[in-house]
Amino acid sequence: MFVQLTPEPVAAAAGATRPRRRWGAVTPYLYLVPAVVLLIVWIYAPLVQTFGLSFVDWNLIPTNPRTFVGLDNYATVLTLPELQQALGNTALYIGAFMIFSLVLPVIIALVSRGIQGKAKTFYQALIFVPFLITPVATSAVWRWLFDENGGTIPKIAATLGWDLGNVFRDPGMVMGAVILIVGWQLLGFGVLVVSAGIAGINPDYAAAASLDGATLRQITWRITLPLLSPSLVFLALMTILLSAQWSYPVIDILTQGGPGGASTNIYYLLYQFGFRNFDAGLAAAAGTLFFIGFGLIAMLFVELSERLSFYDN
Repeated sequence: MFVQLTPEPVAAAAGATRPRRRWGAVTPYLYLVPAVVLLIVWIYAPLVQTFGLSFVDWNLIPTNPRTFVGLDNYATVLTLPELQQALGNTALYIGAFMIFSLVLPVIIALVSRGIQGKAKTFYQALIFVPFLITPVATSAVWRWLFDENGGTIPKIAATLGWDLGNVFRDPGMVMGAVILIVGWQLLGFGVLVVSAGIAGINPDYAAAASLDGATLRQITWRITLPLLSPSLVFLALMTILLSAQWSYPVIDILTQGGPGGASTNIYYLLYQFGFRNFDAGLAAAAGTLFFIGFGLIAMLFVELSERLSFYDN
């Protein structure tokens, strides 16, 4: 006697697994929903609003109407002498911060890579702690250190025959003071990134080169630094894109962009347009231009990084 098996149970089981498979394919994307929502709310929506405000004349008072002015705000921003000064100062900040985020971290990381044990932990904490201090607290401490009436730094300078005076009100010294304060904070982050890059380099390369008679200097220049290029490119890109952001709180607390705009940068200029002059349209136009400019720089830098970086494959 033969019993014929029907395919209905098999078909039913297959049909039941299809929704599960579809749901399983969608599940990983659900974890991205909170991040996407936050990006839309805090990044993309403000960008769209800023772009819209750049075409109107408005003084930030909700009861006042917004007057459409077209491209007048962009034309005004591009002709302002304050913009030229802020751009020049920002470029100087970027160049100076490269020393603290690239040059000095490489030197410190290479010199101290032989430190081991508890001494290494202490050294890393000592270097990185300034980066963890808030800019407000940092500015308060440095204001006290630079105080012309009894500050530690003016006292030391006086013993050497230098009269610093009020550094934050001296056009020739104020930018140097801001660079010193911000660079002091950036140094720890740069050392951490470079040290991590050095730790990721296979020591077999240096060992093989030393067996072939290579000196420490040759190993550093021809092996270590090329393999560090991804970390160095990353630090350079962060310095270019974030220098104005890093220096903004120190400028706001200690100098207010003065004297005579000697220490201002593009971010502080945006603050002045929007919240001192109450010109939302002008601030939005300047912000849009800066966003486009930094976006183009980032795209160019990323493209160059693919050609300049050397990876250990």
